[in-house]
Amino acid sequence: MGTQPHEHHEAGDPAAVRAALGLGLLAVGGLLLNTTRPWQKPGHPLLLAAGWTVSGTLLVCGLVLLARCVRTVHGGPGLEHPGTGDRRPS
Repeated sequence: MGTQPHEHHEAGDPAAVRAALGLGLLAVGGLLLNTTRPWQKPGHPLLLAAGWTVSGTLLVCGLVLLARCVRTVHGGPGLEHPGTGDRRPS
């Protein structure tokens, strides 16, 4: 049923926090790339390179965080438990 206000609530899933951060980084990187639009307006080459670098870095970091969360949730092979991603019957 419902929880009482005095009951102890455990912390949320850390994978969910990392996934939300990854999605946020993807959104900010995409927004930055979309709003600067270096392909539509000429500018100084260093500013264009900085815009591409920052947005690309945000996009890659977001994808890495999201991929790690998917691997954690779906039990892919990792360093802690090698071979757990193999779901074929023996």
